[in-house]
Amino acid sequence: MTNIILSEIKNGVGIITFNSPKSLNSISLEMALAMTAQLNEWKKDNNVHCVFLQGNEKAFCAGGDVRRLYQALIKTEKGKISSDALEFFIQEYTLDYTIHTYPKPIVAWGDGIVMGGGIGLLVGASHRIVTEKSKLAMPEITIGLYPDVAGTWFLNRMPDGWGDYFGLTGARMNAGDALYLGLADHFLSSELKDVVLEKMMTQKWEENSEKNKILLDQIFKSLNSSNFSSPVKEHASFAKKLSQIKSVKEFNDLLASESAHDEWLALGYKSFKAGSPTSAMVIFEQLKRGKNLSLEQVFCSELNLSVQFSLRADFPEGVRALLVDKDLSPKWQPATLEEVTMADVETYFTQVWNSLDHPLKSFICKEN
Repeated sequence: MTNIILSEIKNGVGIITFNSPKSLNSISLEMALAMTAQLNEWKKDNNVHCVFLQGNEKAFCAGGDVRRLYQALIKTEKGKISSDALEFFIQEYTLDYTIHTYPKPIVAWGDGIVMGGGIGLLVGASHRIVTEKSKLAMPEITIGLYPDVAGTWFLNRMPDGWGDYFGLTGARMNAGDALYLGLADHFLSSELKDVVLEKMMTQKWEENSEKNKILLDQIFKSLNSSNFSSPVKEHASFAKKLSQIKSVKEFNDLLASESAHDEWLALGYKSFKAGSPTSAMVIFEQLKRGKNLSLEQVFCSELNLSVQFSLRADFPEGVRALLVDKDLSPKWQPATLEEVTMADVETYFTQVWNSLDHPLKSFICKEN
């Protein structure tokens, strides 16, 4: 069996390669467990001064392995929590949190497809690299889910209401957008990866991780390119209006109006309209409620949301329609935004566990 991740240490650099190219390096339970174990091992290894994360072939990571989640959900009795799905979410969020809080520098080479769970891996790294080939998105609304993997945290840190836009549309971002929105730190040509690794492997590392972070910044700044565009940055007038919306209806009305004469926004509007209406309503509430949550509280709240989505029909139906049968015709329940009540939305935020029983209780600094 092919190793789901490849790992090696070269001159103080621990290199992890996501090795599932047929699935565009989607995160499986096995991958999450293997990566967390490797990172924990290297945390204590004085021979490892920094970590380099990369994907095999054309994707960094296309997200979670939702096809396997779908199989777990459809074989679980209606109204019951799927133990397989729960375990996957626990281990994925444990991995993400490990990256966010890692004591040594982590470089994420976000080349190619970086979507959903892939952004979860990228955004927590200390040094986040994007290239001219980077394609980023949080497209969960299209499969009846919501932007998890700390989406509550990083979408709320985007400027001018853009977190609402990308959470509600699942629209794609390029490298320039990622830099502008705070998802990435450096833009480098994809052809420079070997140069970067060579510089890292010949670097004389310090014993202090903070000093090593500075040394890495110096490497990347010496190779940085400024030759990129950002459609997000070019939509300043739209962003001003976006930052003032107070409901999903206002969002819909604004995007309908603006997309009529803007091809880039039209793509986002098309994706929003095709997505789950319930997801849209819950996502808007998720981001509103999560504005002031700590990172720890975000992961705890998202695990609760993920279980609630797993108990509903839209999530498996969305995966079926887009990724399994591929008929691209999901039957959302309810089918329109107008049919989704706030009472429906509220049920998604009903707590499955109290703070003492929460599966991620070791992350909780204080009760939510």
